[in-house]
Amino acid sequence: MRLRLREPLLYRWLRLKRALDRRPRPPEELGTPAIRRILAISCTALGDTLLSTPGLRALRQTYPQAHITLLVHPSLQQLFTGLAEIDELIPYDGKWRGFRRAASQLKGFDLAVILHGNEPQATPLAYLSGARHIFKLPNNNRWNFLLSNQEPVFGWDDLGHGIDQRLAVARLAGAQGEFERRMSVPAHAEGKVAVDKALAERGWQDATIVAFQPGASTMSRRWPRSRFIAAAAEMVKVRPDLRFVVTGSPAEAALCQEVTAGIEAAAPLVGGTRAWASAGQLPLIALPELLRRASLLVTGDTGPMHLAVTVDTPVVALFAVSDPARSGPGYDLDKHVIIRKWRTCDPCYSKNCPYAEPICMDNIAVDEVVAAVDTILSRELA
Repeated sequence: MRLRLREPLLYRWLRLKRALDRRPRPPEELGTPAIRRILAISCTALGDTLLSTPGLRALRQTYPQAHITLLVHPSLQQLFTGLAEIDELIPYDGKWRGFRRAASQLKGFDLAVILHGNEPQATPLAYLSGARHIFKLPNNNRWNFLLSNQEPVFGWDDLGHGIDQRLAVARLAGAQGEFERRMSVPAHAEGKVAVDKALAERGWQDATIVAFQPGASTMSRRWPRSRFIAAAAEMVKVRPDLRFVVTGSPAEAALCQEVTAGIEAAAPLVGGTRAWASAGQLPLIALPELLRRASLLVTGDTGPMHLAVTVDTPVVALFAVSDPARSGPGYDLDKHVIIRKWRTCDPCYSKNCPYAEPICMDNIAVDEVVAAVDTILSRELA
């Protein structure tokens, strides 16, 4: 009952509070030193936060003297510590249980930009931060009465790629000029040490490594595990010295172990290890270096896909449910291969996909992926 009442009560209270709020909000402040403290909200998943980094960079270029605080998911706090574009990180998982604590930490801001955040929490938090100016896209939800950009109204389909959506928010907030679309992630020395050690233990220091990411945020975005195994078996027929690292979160460790065991059985390497499941074996801060060492990554629409793009590792990106024009690799498209199939369920079940191995992703054939990998390896190893 409390959870059902929380949102309508918050809505009514903020409606009244905003109606009584007579603070001046001169738009000519934007882009000037009058903006001293900026709150940036991007507190969802890994890929979403990486997509936000060009927007953060645009804000830093425009407001070089401002103190920029990033509200980030707690699981990503260590990874993004040291990001050059920001001064401070505050962890928040975007849920009700941490809402009051987050609100108590967010005081005295001049400007708030919601680059990516869940509602009904993100926009109310931005307002409770004290920010006079609040910008968000899309702005078609019931909380837009708190925004500085209430009109015109845009939905996700109007905004293009995720990087461009974040840059559009930054421009609304006063950022001017042409901005670099590349994503960024800090380098962590301890992550490099962990990767060096793991590869040395396996004798993979000079190996050609193909990375597989079989997990995804939803079942509907996963290529079947059997397809990863079959693809690896085909790849080693042409390149018998290939090694495979199977990446994933600790929660995906069992899936990654299954794929690894399948590769070892289908394509054993005499006197060595053919595949290694890194899921749960390395900290997240090591993943950028691990993907940097790989020659390429085969993945669905995932955070590691965007991380590989960030560290200049080519990807074979597999799509059916989601749209690569919105969430695929955002630049260097000549470096990557995108394979897209049709949605087989309309409307898509998305997070509630009833298939253990979604039939839309199963339309991506093994030979298509093997050919894409061969194209990239032929170029990278030339």
